[in-house]
Amino acid sequence: MPPPDPSLSPPFAFPPMLPYQTLIALDRHATIPLTQQITAAFIALINQGVLPARAKLPGSRHLAAQLAVSRQTVVVAFEDLVAQGWIEQLPSKAATVGAQPPIPVPEPLLEGPASQLAPRAGFTFAPRPAVGPGVRPTAPSLLLGGGSPDARLVPLEALARNYRAASRRALRQPQLLGYSAPEGVLRLRQQLARYLHDTRGVPAGPDDIFVTRGSTMAIHLLTQLLVQPGEVVAVAARSYGEADAIFRHHGAQLLRVPLDAHGLDTDALAQLCQQQRVRLVYVTPHHHYPTTVALSAARRVHLLQLAAQHDFVVLEDDYDFDYHYDGAPILPLASADRSGRVLYVGSLSKVLAPAYRIGYIVAPSDVLAALAPIRVLLDQLGDPLLELAVAELFADGGMQHHLQRSCKTYHERRDVFCEALHQHLAPWFSFTPPAGGLALWGVFAAGIDLPMLAAACARQGLSIGEGQPYRLPTDQQAHLRLGFAAHTADELRRSVHILEMCLRQLW
Repeated sequence: MPPPDPSLSPPFAFPPMLPYQTLIALDRHATIPLTQQITAAFIALINQGVLPARAKLPGSRHLAAQLAVSRQTVVVAFEDLVAQGWIEQLPSKAATVGAQPPIPVPEPLLEGPASQLAPRAGFTFAPRPAVGPGVRPTAPSLLLGGGSPDARLVPLEALARNYRAASRRALRQPQLLGYSAPEGVLRLRQQLARYLHDTRGVPAGPDDIFVTRGSTMAIHLLTQLLVQPGEVVAVAARSYGEADAIFRHHGAQLLRVPLDAHGLDTDALAQLCQQQRVRLVYVTPHHHYPTTVALSAARRVHLLQLAAQHDFVVLEDDYDFDYHYDGAPILPLASADRSGRVLYVGSLSKVLAPAYRIGYIVAPSDVLAALAPIRVLLDQLGDPLLELAVAELFADGGMQHHLQRSCKTYHERRDVFCEALHQHLAPWFSFTPPAGGLALWGVFAAGIDLPMLAAACARQGLSIGEGQPYRLPTDQQAHLRLGFAAHTADELRRSVHILEMCLRQLW
């Protein structure tokens, strides 16, 4: 005789009385509402078999008394459980556990499943060297890093409003939530084309722009397309560490070019090009990373001439063009490129905040067409809704207003920081105030041990980095890049006070 179907059985009277006050632990100080806590607790009891199928549940008044909550709280929790299919409740009847859980309980693959993941891999691999210090689990209260914008200035309300509008638009156009073009949303590319033309003289149309998740992805995609293992990539003697790491990752040989107060030494580059074949030259001409110096107009023209003469590609990383404080900035190389040899990379992460991963490439259309299949393998597409939200920020003037406000703020912070450094650190630290950007570059007096100073500052809640990514074998003194944009005037003065205190204690 077959066993009875449990779905046809009458509700169990068991369990007649469970100690729900001990089975359901409520945290009355948590941000999660009590109704949700009760709902989650009952789901757990059902999954664990404490409450079997068809078991009767206590009445709302009785359970409310056991848990010391209002009856309405229990009623709302039970309604949620009914809506999810965990329990059944008929009028004038006691609630019961459903005959089948709405989500099937998976069967374990092995008896006695592991309680946690293995702490180490069961295979060998070669870890990649770290590019920089990375993100520490416990961030210091003050961080004078390489130069980040102040996230407190981001127009969050406007971005959130635009994102909601894009989401509502997706209700009418569901294709916005599907796979889209790898080069990015057309609306954003149109706005970027106008923005680049108006602010930098770059004559790009929407079809000349490829949207990425930040400038790092842009450099990675271009390097993968253009550089073969063993080919030479020329970079400045001190250069952007992440870009260097990308070039090495793709098998490039790095050729270091001397750097001075006028930027990359193009005469030295010309001599190097006579000695070996250079495939690509990476530059940050507006404010060189890390030294902040600008590549002179004469050297920019010379670099374009060398590119044509020696048949190399120029990768122009213009990460902070929008922040210039003294005099008129020199327009990018891309604004004067007539031969299609300059690939222009920019980012909105420095304009907004690092969390907003939107970068872009300006390049000839055949280059962008070749990038599309590479991008699809790495990252199927960007974030169409975010791209639409940012596009509207450009279209309604919100981005321009934000740039004007943030540029004024960062200019004031630069002045405050430079004044405090001159006043308090002159015996130990010398620098030239940068004409723009989010950071300054300086050199410590002979005998200053930068790792020791960094450790002392860290104990006081200030992170300055150890300068290792920028160090050259020939350096006799420690150099350091200090970001000022992310902190208020008071925070910057406090940072300088900590630096002065630590320097006086150690030297």
